[in-house]
Amino acid sequence: MLLPAVFKHIDAEEYEEAAAVAGEAASIGRRFRDDDLVALAMHAQGRALVRHGRAQEGLRLLDEAMVAVTAEQLSPMVTGLVYCSVIEGCYEIGEIRRAGEWTMALSAWCDAQPDLVAFTDQCLAHRAEIMQLQGTWTEALEQARRAHQRKGGGLIAAQAYYQQAEIHRLRGDFGNAEDDYRSVSRHGGDPQPGLARLRLAQGNTSAAVASLQRALTEKEGSIQRLAILPAYVDIMLSVADISAARKACDELQAVADQSGIDMHRARSSYARGAVDLADGLPDAAIPSLRDAFKLWQTLEVPHEMARTRASLAQALLAVGDEDTAQLEFEAARSIFSELGAAPDLVGVEALIGTGGHGKTHDLTPRELEVLRLLASGATNRSIAEKLVLSERTVDRHVSNIFAKLGVTTRSAATAHAYRHRLV
Repeated sequence: MLLPAVFKHIDAEEYEEAAAVAGEAASIGRRFRDDDLVALAMHAQGRALVRHGRAQEGLRLLDEAMVAVTAEQLSPMVTGLVYCSVIEGCYEIGEIRRAGEWTMALSAWCDAQPDLVAFTDQCLAHRAEIMQLQGTWTEALEQARRAHQRKGGGLIAAQAYYQQAEIHRLRGDFGNAEDDYRSVSRHGGDPQPGLARLRLAQGNTSAAVASLQRALTEKEGSIQRLAILPAYVDIMLSVADISAARKACDELQAVADQSGIDMHRARSSYARGAVDLADGLPDAAIPSLRDAFKLWQTLEVPHEMARTRASLAQALLAVGDEDTAQLEFEAARSIFSELGAAPDLVGVEALIGTGGHGKTHDLTPRELEVLRLLASGATNRSIAEKLVLSERTVDRHVSNIFAKLGVTTRSAATAHAYRHRLV
């Protein structure tokens, strides 16, 4: 009877109260030697503590609950519930290595429990998440497709559609990505931050900014902000709002320092490096980006490894180390090519440059003028004031510049401008 109260507290974001009630339920379970109750209460307590900011303490409880699962001490229904909830909690906090291990274990268990269809569907959705991070995108798409086709609706279908949308976006298949993000919303899920990243890639920066500012406001004090903040940093940098990007970066740093989780540390280091680079501080950016790359390499997340190497190359280029920058650019290009990340591949190839200095990619005189101001750190509004244009016209010029240079961010356009001596 205590367990519904635990989940009511969690839904109300009353995590300390949830953890206390769950602890009481676990004590009762131990007194009466009810393994199912102990595991259910312990994993709920762990998830409440994780959301309360006590990540390591919460993760220890999740691991302890999984001991009973792997020892086959629980009934099949409780086993499936604990598996799925622990995996979800690991993803939520960014502990992807644990999530990957438990997902593989859940897959084996589901194969032996063919009648428990609900857990099979959730297993497929979690497997798609793991494969997407690991860079096996074709296989991830297949797992996601099977998950939403079997379930037909609900949050598991939304989760599967989101993974599909992300892979389509990363591959440059924006039409299918758009359709899948809509399916996420239709099934009750949240298409952010992926949809905002899609709008950024399409050149619609105003929509991307508005979406993530709204999403961050809604998630104030929620663990779900962790999934939004990295995208928010990228999008604020795309509109040269260094102050907002740095504020989000500081929040990521605080989370990383408190949790000690490698995923948070990698995101924080990458964000710090990207902000310093955009702020004209390449010397400060280089060590942060190197730290981020090592962490992504340890976590085996190839797309983030390549993104970090491309940013590191830009920072090295800015301090005059062209040879090392070229090696980093080429390493990033190799990973993007292997993944099939078409937009990133086009962007990094434009930065590598094969046409010699001064290549303009058919930029008009006005676009060159806008690019030079953009590279100086000017916002679209200040460019509009400087050139006596409407802000909407400047937005269009910036979108055209990105398309012609094959880049998706202001920092990439700036690096291209400096590399080809356009400024």
